[in-house]
Amino acid sequence: MRQVLLLNATFEPLTTLSLHRAVVLVLREKADVIHRDGRGAVLRSASRTVDVPSVIRLRRYVRIPYRSRIPLTRAALMRRDDFRCAYCGQRAETIDHVLPRSRGGTHTWENCVASCMTCNHRKADKLLDELGWSLRVAPVVPRGAHWRLIGAQLIGDPQWAPYLEETAA
Repeated sequence: MRQVLLLNATFEPLTTLSLHRAVVLVLREKADVIHRDGRGAVLRSASRTVDVPSVIRLRRYVRIPYRSRIPLTRAALMRRDDFRCAYCGQRAETIDHVLPRSRGGTHTWENCVASCMTCNHRKADKLLDELGWSLRVAPVVPRGAHWRLIGAQLIGDPQWAPYLEETAA
C-alpha cells in the first residue's frame, strides 16, 4: 500500500497515511499537495484529474497533544532495537520480557526487548542471571516527536527526507 507523508500547516511531519486518505484530504480541500509522486502518476475520474501525492500539507494547523510517554507497540519496539535481538544480535522476530511476566515483570519499555526466536525460547521464563546472559543495550523509553512516524525512514519516498531530518533527534 502506497503511503503519503502528512505535514502540519507548519511543515512539521505528523504521520504517514494511505494514498486513499491523502487523496480524500486533497479533494475536500483540507490539504495541499507539496510533492507529487516521483513517477508522475495521476488519478483520473470522469470530472477530475489529481496528481498522486507523495507529501501533503494540512491547510489549517492541528495542535498535537503532548504525550509524556510513547505508546509501546511491536513496531515501535522493533524500531527502537533496530530489529536486532537484544541477546545475540541476530535478526529479531519476537518480543521478550527481560523480567518475565510470570515473575512479576511488567509490559513496559524498560522491561521489553526485541529477540530472535532461538533466544526467546532458550530464555523462556528465566532471569538473565540464571542463564549468565546480559543485554547488549539497556532498554529505554524512546523520546522525541519522530516516533509518530514509525517506519517512515524505511518505507518513505526520498522526497520525505528534508521533512524527517528535522525531527530525527
